[in-house]
Amino acid sequence: MDPVVALRRIAFLLERQLAETHRIKAYRKAADRLEQVGAGEVGRLAEAGSLATLADVGPKTALIAGQALAGGVPDYLAELEAAAGALAPGAAEVRSWIRGDLHTHSIESDGGSPIEHMAAAAIGTGLEYMVLTDHSPRLTVANGLSADRLRDQLRRVAALNAELAPFRILTGIEVDILDGGSLDQEPELLAELDVVVASVHSKLRMPAEQMTRRMVNAIANPHVDVLGHCTGRLITGGRGTRPESSFDAELVFEACRRFGVAVEINSRPERRDPPTRLLELAHETGCVFAVDTDAHAPGQLDFLDYGCARVAELGIEKDRIVNTMTAEDLLAWTRT
Repeated sequence: MDPVVALRRIAFLLERQLAETHRIKAYRKAADRLEQVGAGEVGRLAEAGSLATLADVGPKTALIAGQALAGGVPDYLAELEAAAGALAPGAAEVRSWIRGDLHTHSIESDGGSPIEHMAAAAIGTGLEYMVLTDHSPRLTVANGLSADRLRDQLRRVAALNAELAPFRILTGIEVDILDGGSLDQEPELLAELDVVVASVHSKLRMPAEQMTRRMVNAIANPHVDVLGHCTGRLITGGRGTRPESSFDAELVFEACRRFGVAVEINSRPERRDPPTRLLELAHETGCVFAVDTDAHAPGQLDFLDYGCARVAELGIEKDRIVNTMTAEDLLAWTRT
């Protein structure tokens, strides 16, 4: 077994179970170092029992690499694989419908892995496409992409797609909804993208009337395809908790229905957004949905299970979920 593959798979499996970040980084750094050194030198060092002399490779990662090079599945990887069942009960049928993920991040904003690694993980989970939606420039805490950085990313994605076909990385952005409802990126650049996810990330305690107007103005923008994590709440996790933003949900979801904007079912366990009562309201209103991971690391792409379980629980129909479409049908939808 390739030791780089083994180490990255371990990191993936740890990410999906929300292990400590420092542990995950240790396996990814070791994998990166072995890839940089090259297979021949790695083999030589393994034979000499000297893998742990490499920077970023410790005794445990050296043991795993050595077991992989010996031709077997490393013990720790086998242990993790044996424990890696579905993340949420009842998700399987809906998960089988999902062809792509419309909300993912890379190291180019606040994600933890390069685009290539995110794409490889998406392929490994059985997806046909993913939309790369790194943050827009005003979100400096997340290293949001300027217009020039985003244009450079688009060129590199085009080159990657030539290598990865038939899998596709669709171009996108998670664009900030500014205070008045305008979008934090050049309109001409937004028009070039395949999918635009619009989210509120600032002034989350804005009075309800102003927040409603802000969100509806963004939803009415012809470039917007998906309304991201609409309440902004956090219910658990390392960042603590945060209450829902206040807004007129009936008006916001009616705007989504009227303007053909999908309501995101954000699958991150610390978000679970929208809350159930609002998800039911959006369903009753006639909205369509995007079941997304908001993944910031490869293993988080499996968070789809959480969102899919909610879809199954509420009986949301397959034809109301836009990422059950093929990439071509999805692009036809976003361009209408």
